[in-house]
Amino acid sequence: MNTQEIIKRAQEVLNIEAKEIQKVSSDISEDFVKAVFEILNCKGRVVLSGIGKSGHIAGKIASTFASTGTPAFFMHPGEASHGDLGMITEDDIVIFLSNSGQSNELVSILPTIKRIGAKIISITGDSSSNLAKQSDIHISVKVTKEACPLGLAPTASSSASLALGDALAICVLDLREFTAEDFARSHPGGSLGKIVLVKDIMLDLQSTPLINIEATIKDAINEISLKKVGFTAVVNSVGKPLGIFTDGDLRRSMLDGIEINSSIDKSMKKNPIILKSDQMAVEALKMMEEMKITAFLVTDANNFLIGALTIQNLFKAKII
Repeated sequence: MNTQEIIKRAQEVLNIEAKEIQKVSSDISEDFVKAVFEILNCKGRVVLSGIGKSGHIAGKIASTFASTGTPAFFMHPGEASHGDLGMITEDDIVIFLSNSGQSNELVSILPTIKRIGAKIISITGDSSSNLAKQSDIHISVKVTKEACPLGLAPTASSSASLALGDALAICVLDLREFTAEDFARSHPGGSLGKIVLVKDIMLDLQSTPLINIEATIKDAINEISLKKVGFTAVVNSVGKPLGIFTDGDLRRSMLDGIEINSSIDKSMKKNPIILKSDQMAVEALKMMEEMKITAFLVTDANNFLIGALTIQNLFKAKII
């Protein structure tokens, strides 16, 4: 195969899998909805299981659930009958993945799980299979064609199962009102750990330089020197920000001949850019880079000043 033939073949595989996922999407029924609410209301944990390629997919779906607010783990069916079934309680939900729905390793442990009392959800490509019939809820992921030219290796079917598992997890996430802050809490390391909110790393109000709109440039210098930050917020009588005054503004004021006892209103930057405390820190970093500034004032939902975010805060939090 030459370069163009390889590219064409790759595109054929991707197109087949995309088409099959779209077909599964159009086949979603009320059984999917029932599964979403069962998972949402589960008092225990969600246990994913499958054998072979389906097992790999089940493990990934379990990870997705766990990272989006639903306690979940993968149970290998081969280990289940050798003690791991002891991890399952009557409050749990067990989700089985099997393209054929006939995997002996899964069917053989169904009676024990039923005796335990856990709900069973199956995701298979055959609604008439043993696994489908013995489940409390069955979701179909039937595909008409595998991307494998032999029609043997799970390709489109495994991709469809993975996509359906993601759809389950995201629907539950939406209903649970899972937030970016919740996500960051379960991802403290690596690049995902950078999904930190402004309020988690900002200077608090006590550490933020702050003067009233009636203050002078001299007052601003004293406040900046006291707090050892290169700017001060300027607020009204109730604590809402009206401006910001920086070291750069001080130099420009001196060069313009403005006296040190002049009102801060003459030299501050009015209508400063404000961050909300629940914005993500990486978003603030992007704004700093685009606007070439190194600090923002932070307000709450009622627009009262509650702190400030500086580039040093981002360095300390390892966002940069």
